[in-house]
Amino acid sequence: MKKVIRLILALPILFSVSCKSLQTSLIAKDAEVQLVATDYTFTEGPALAPNGDVFFTDQPNDRILRWSAKNKSVSVYMEPSGRSNGLYFDHQGNLLSCADDKNQLWQIDPQKNVTVLIDNFEGKKLNGPNDLWVDPKGGVYFTDPFYKRPYWTRTQQEIEQQRVYYLTPDHKDIHIVAEDYVRPNGLIGNKDGSLLYVADIGDKKTYSYTINPDGSLSNKTLFADMGSDGMTMDNQGNVYLTGDGVTVFAPNGKQILHIPIDQKWTANVTFGGKNQKTLFITAMTSLYTLKMNVSGIR
Repeated sequence: MKKVIRLILALPILFSVSCKSLQTSLIAKDAEVQLVATDYTFTEGPALAPNGDVFFTDQPNDRILRWSAKNKSVSVYMEPSGRSNGLYFDHQGNLLSCADDKNQLWQIDPQKNVTVLIDNFEGKKLNGPNDLWVDPKGGVYFTDPFYKRPYWTRTQQEIEQQRVYYLTPDHKDIHIVAEDYVRPNGLIGNKDGSLLYVADIGDKKTYSYTINPDGSLSNKTLFADMGSDGMTMDNQGNVYLTGDGVTVFAPNGKQILHIPIDQKWTANVTFGGKNQKTLFITAMTSLYTLKMNVSGIR
């Protein structure tokens, strides 16, 4: 489907939030939050493509959308999309999707052919893959919280624990790597694949882990007394959490910045564009951007 959604620019008074007063070197000089596109139901899952495009989802409307780095417009990429939620590109340029309709993990190739990577764990239906991150080896970490969806026919969890799983790089094995969570949601790893951050949105906390050579996790450490929906990192090692706007924490866990967004909920965030120096923010009905001095780590 090639229907193009008209680009909607921010109005300075109604939709722009001045960041001058934040007094931080993270944000580009005189940069303001810009409203890029709107009229969605609930935006989620922004993911950076190899060419700088940013893909995101409008889950209630069952579609994946694409912001073009070339012409700065937004168009529908795939509809229906398996109720896609979190997205991430693998090292071969395939788009991985937490396809919530049937609790699966999808691989979508550049021709939009879909391969189901996971549809169960030990014969039981997953709760609902929500967010994911691909490590340098090609393994996939993903969270599996339970959010009852109106389009599901089931009403009960088949797996009681709400866990973090790891899919091996060959896509043959899936392992439990963390399960002592109320409701895990956002997660992100660092560039060299030595550290993973996982947010327990149900307990309003975010933790860091050491990633072991076999993909297992150890040294669970409280990073911030704040949960998060989606999250990302910049090239200085700062961690960006979402919910009430975007809150940025230094590598030592100290809060260093808050970016307010004019929406009730901010769901996710990533760096995109040609040089990964634009922060893309999905919040309720809209997609926003903010020019940065720092960049992403893809």
